[in-house]
Order: sequence, then structure tokens, then C-alpha cells
Amino acid sequence: MEEKEKHKHSVILKEYGKNIQKLVDYISTVPDKAKRTEQAYTLVELMKQLNPQLKTENDQKLWDDLFIMSGFELDVDSPFPMPEKELLGKKPQVVGYPEGEVKFKHYGRNIEKLIENAIEIENDEEQEAAIIYIGQLMRSFHSTWNRENFDDGIIIDDIKTLSKGKLHIDLEKVKENALFESSTRRDFKTNTQENSSNTNSGGGRRGGKRRNNGGNYKKRRN
Repeated sequence: MEEKEKHKHSVILKEYGKNIQKLVDYISTVPDKAKRTEQAYTLVELMKQLNPQLKTENDQKLWDDLFIMSGFELDVDSPFPMPEKELLGKKPQVVGYPEGEVKFKHYGRNIEKLIENAIEIENDEEQEAAIIYIGQLMRSFHSTWNRENFDDGIIIDDIKTLSKGKLHIDLEKVKENALFESSTRRDFKTNTQENSSNTNSGGGRRGGKRRNNGGNYKKRRN
């Protein structure tokens, strides 16, 4: 009993961290096996997102790690059998470095991957939406790296370069609709413009009212 309690408070595989370990501990306590199995599948997907270097063919490793983190006590209907307990002392898998040089280091390798995925999109509208999303990310990265001499044309040129000319979007359309700005920033600018317009149109009415009041005051004095 004491050994089980000690296990629940320790991180078995440090590459997944304390929060994943807590989720494993929790799932192990779920009384219903069907619910326990459902939550185990969800947790494996989460583990996969946290370790993108693991491809689909490595699902067995993820399930092995799940059983290891449960102290080999997790009873679920898994697609793979529970591994031998000797695996408990194994070393974490080494995370490999991405191959190939990053063309624009201020954007990073992830932007290049997003562009590669966008090239594969066949639907024109979906591809344009992907370009806009990528452009917004690139704008935020670029503004952090270089706050001066910024223009949406730079982002579009970089997208063309990284996609080898396979991704296109009209510069005037981007500028006119502020497509590369975040939705929060666009809403702020729209609200600011609307408030400014209301203030200008309302100022004349208020000024006229004050003049009328002044006129009435002079009339009463007379």
C-alpha cells in the first residue's frame, strides 16, 4: 500500500512531465473499465501531440509508456499488450534535431512545415485561409524580430520564397482587409474608427445645442 502511494506522487517518465503522470494516476482510479479505456485512448493522443517526433507507427511505444507510468496496473482494452516490467528502467527516447537548414530563422522550422502543409491543400478557399493564418503568425514573429521597416509585402514575398512560388495571395487584398493582423487587432481598429466617426458627427450636434441654450439664456435676460 505504501509503495502504491509513493508511486502516485512520483514522475516515472520525465519526458512526459508531472501533469501527464497525474492524468495516468487518475485514469487508473476510474472504476468503470469502458470509461477507463476511453480516457486512456484520449491520453495517448495527448501524449502524441506533446511528442510530435513519434509517428503513427510508434503508437505501441506510447501505450508502453502509459502502462509504465501506471506502474503496470492500468487495466484497459488497449490495442497492444502490456509490456514487460523490465522496461521500467529504460532511458527516455532521444529527441532528434530537425534535418535541413531553416531558411528564415526568425520564423522557425514550424512555419516551413505549415507552408508545406498549405501547398498540399487542394481547395482554393481553404488554402487561402491557411495562407492568411500563416501570414498572421509570420507577421507576429517578424515584428518581434524587426519592428522597423515592416510591410505586408515582405511577408508575402517570404511566403512565395518558402513555398517556392506555389502559394499566392493578393497584396492589395491583404492590406485593404488587414488579413495578416490578428482578429483582436482588426476589431480594435474597426471600433476605433467607428468611435472616431461617431464623435465627429456628434460634436456638431452638441455644439449646436450649447449655442441654442446660450441664445435662450440671452433671451430670458432681455
